[in-house]
Amino acid sequence: MSRIGNMPVVLPEKVKVDIKGNDIVVSGPLGTVKRKFDPRISVAVENNNIVVKTEFPELGAIHGTTRAIINNMVRGVTAKFEKKLEIQGVGYKSQLTGKKLVMQLGYSHPVEFNIPADVDITVDQKGLIITLQSCDKEQLGFIASHIRRSKPPDPYKGKGVRYVGEYIKKKPGKSAVGVGTVAGAAGGAKK
Repeated sequence: MSRIGNMPVVLPEKVKVDIKGNDIVVSGPLGTVKRKFDPRISVAVENNNIVVKTEFPELGAIHGTTRAIINNMVRGVTAKFEKKLEIQGVGYKSQLTGKKLVMQLGYSHPVEFNIPADVDITVDQKGLIITLQSCDKEQLGFIASHIRRSKPPDPYKGKGVRYVGEYIKKKPGKSAVGVGTVAGAAGGAKK
């Protein structure tokens, strides 16, 4: 049994849960999230709480994960999840064009990304900070990773798309490698 899985999920006032077999639909003031779960896990609403149970002790990890996902579904329909990406590089920028995010990332062509209906994307005035919001935490992370993958941060200069606050460990360039090596010492000995 999972300790996390045994904890009930408290339902806020404006949130409604519809359970049909192993399909769960959570709807609230900000949207609706649907998910299908393992049929060996039972989900029920008791005393304004969602209770997750299982009869199989070997499903402890799935039990806890199911409860955590349902908790995120309830939190998402009351307060949207948010991720921020930043673009770094000379001439790199982004803008919203209709239902597309268009990014200039140093390629010979602009990178276009279709925005899904359940994700809200905003871009700051300079076009360097991209803010994503959604009720579905899993979908939000998936879309943010796809945008980041269009130009991952360069390990030498740090140019590219990264999460705000993400640390990129930079590698030394070629000029730093020659200092103190045998080739560097032999070159200094000649006159």
